[in-house]
Amino acid sequence: MSETAESSAPLLKMVELEGKGRALVASVPLRAGQVVLSDSPILLYSALPLLVAPHDAQQNHNFEYCSQCFRLVAKEQPSSSCRCPSCSLSIFCSQNCQSLALSSSHTPWVCQALKQFGEGSSPLLRCQPDIQVQARFLVVAYNLAMFCPSSFQTLLSLQGDPSTFMSSPEAKDSVFFLHSLVSSLPSGPVNLSTFGLSFSVELTAALLAKDKLNAFGLMEPFAPDKERSVRAYGIYPRTSFFNHDCLPNACRFDYVDAATADGRNLDMTVRVIHDVPCGREISLSYFPVNLKYSERQKRLKEDYGFTCDCDRCRVEANWSDQEDEELDEDNLGDNEGAAMDEDDDDEEMVAEDGGSVGQDESYFPHAYFFLQYMCNKDNCWGTLAPLPPSDSSTSTVMECNVCGSLHQSKEVLDGNVAEQ
Repeated sequence: MSETAESSAPLLKMVELEGKGRALVASVPLRAGQVVLSDSPILLYSALPLLVAPHDAQQNHNFEYCSQCFRLVAKEQPSSSCRCPSCSLSIFCSQNCQSLALSSSHTPWVCQALKQFGEGSSPLLRCQPDIQVQARFLVVAYNLAMFCPSSFQTLLSLQGDPSTFMSSPEAKDSVFFLHSLVSSLPSGPVNLSTFGLSFSVELTAALLAKDKLNAFGLMEPFAPDKERSVRAYGIYPRTSFFNHDCLPNACRFDYVDAATADGRNLDMTVRVIHDVPCGREISLSYFPVNLKYSERQKRLKEDYGFTCDCDRCRVEANWSDQEDEELDEDNLGDNEGAAMDEDDDDEEMVAEDGGSVGQDESYFPHAYFFLQYMCNKDNCWGTLAPLPPSDSSTSTVMECNVCGSLHQSKEVLDGNVAEQ
């Protein structure tokens, strides 16, 4: 971890763990709900394909967002928003956001690039949406080198091997295509000699590899009757240090649509969900914890290049496909009851370790976790963490990191039991 990360996150320290490599562990005992990291993005870009202009976003996405702060732009307040008069691919929620963007994320070079990419004759528009979004990332990444060289250097320092990224023929083809596309832009990418680099296929591949391993999705507002989409992607360099676990002991919160006086609505906050002893690794889940074993392993292998061997996965790896299919919210009753019937010592161990109790491989290591830390709101599947503790006590109010709803922790427990 960098000195900056160390000074702003003294509750954590970087260590090397056998079989896992770099990891963040608690440097002091942590209390449930404690904030262990607040992180600002070095780079943000829209998740909309270039083919979809903001004013057409309703056809494919549920909402429309500011291209600078990514807050929801209310349709009933059109007079307070403004579009880029040149590329028409960016909308800003206020004159202030537009002014900030013009000096940082939406420079004339970015505007010209988006305009060229979005023209009807552009070969990019014949590509799949994910290639179009990757083109957005590359433009924003190369632009970062111009207006914030230190952040571009941080981006280059993150994990992401270009040779691994280009291991498949499809990925290699997309890298060469995107590189040639960026090369065709008027005036080309910014001068990279400051970093001892030149604009090359290898650098383009390296940037795409960093994005693949380190980008966090900022989701649309939760609606129980609609499937959520990603509104934007962000590179949060210190948050990317956390490893994955299918039964995490921390979760991340973002408050993109919050009205903040200091403009920090894009910061990401990581809170532990239960007490964590000194020396224990702090982990996040890279996706909702309700996914079954085969789905989790597929996503981790395809998106991050590793196979998970956490306590939960070691147990579920021994289950049949039928048992895996039957593991859903309607079929946890007997095992959740078993978890609650454990003696006091086991309950304490469950609470501390996030649900991994006992050595019997037929036991659900996640039963207690689902009961205590999963939101029971319809179609949510978010993780619950207590609000930050006061000086004297741990909060009994649990906040969902997906829908944002607040629950009394006892009500969460009782509500889940009553539904069985």
